[in-house]
Amino acid sequence: MKPANADLSTLDRAVINAFQGGFPVVERPFEPAAAALSERGIDVSASALCDRVRDLDEAGVLTRFGALVNAEEIGGAATLVAMHAPPDRFDEVVERVNARREVAHNYEREHPHLNVWFVVSVADEGRVAEVLAEIEADTGQPTYNLPKRREFRVEAKFLVDGPVADGDVDLSHLGPDAEPSDRTTLTPRERDLVVEIQGGLPITETPYRDVAESLGVETDWVVETIRRFDLEGKVRRVGVIPNHYALGYTENGMTVWNVPDDLVGAVGPAVVSLDFVTHCYQRPRHEGVWPYNFFAMTHGRSEAESERRIREVEATMGEFWDVDEDDWDTLFSTRILKKTGIRLAERAEANTVE
Repeated sequence: MKPANADLSTLDRAVINAFQGGFPVVERPFEPAAAALSERGIDVSASALCDRVRDLDEAGVLTRFGALVNAEEIGGAATLVAMHAPPDRFDEVVERVNARREVAHNYEREHPHLNVWFVVSVADEGRVAEVLAEIEADTGQPTYNLPKRREFRVEAKFLVDGPVADGDVDLSHLGPDAEPSDRTTLTPRERDLVVEIQGGLPITETPYRDVAESLGVETDWVVETIRRFDLEGKVRRVGVIPNHYALGYTENGMTVWNVPDDLVGAVGPAVVSLDFVTHCYQRPRHEGVWPYNFFAMTHGRSEAESERRIREVEATMGEFWDVDEDDWDTLFSTRILKKTGIRLAERAEANTVE
């Protein structure tokens, strides 16, 4: 894909930098969003801003606009899995893995042995072991389950040079008052809302009202529920979701580390203080095959930038213990093998109580 970064206008860059989070959850959200840009020297009307977001979405600069649903809080389970596909059977093994409806994202990564990395998403957590056993039986290859033990960050934000360089403009306080609930299940209406918004909001001047009309509910309920979901963690953020490849962030490096177990709790917050680290987790080791228990994802716009960022992560690690070259590795993605949704509807349905 040809990076679109060089073709972005000043307004485009302002939209991308300002609204990757904190987009207002009110009936006509583009009005306060446009006002916030105008306060920062970007004069634009609400209708023109809405049109530009739609244009960026249609051009592929954005993957979508709306609420980024946190599937983990909706129901079911997902896990990262690594496996080896022999070179002479690579396409066959990948085809068999990808044929599983439970397999969502799948990447080929640079590693001398574990070259296939995919996500298994299921409505029932107990199904993970069954799915992996079925994959092993079908491919003849062992799988290595790497479930998340601790999350330090999931915040893939990608900024561009231009106005509002400090990142998002947080307008979420403009939404209605809401109180988090202590429920872990969904009501049928909440399930329907999750399914409706999982792929993005309509890019109109009244996106929440349009969702309400589609569901046959009140706009106030949609606005209040999305706001509450944001507070509860069921929604990670509301705003524009950039296509990082289109912005030139083509270097995707998964750095993995063998962090002393007693240091993980301190290392995690230090690593995520680096704003270019987009995902950061503790995961289990697999003795004799996989010695790493700490994952930090970085993205760069060139090999040189990516290398600098990885070295910054290494330097941060070095503040806690004497890091040896054998203590870490970087697995760059070389090919997207499958990229589909995680079947959120099934996970939400399984977690719905009448």
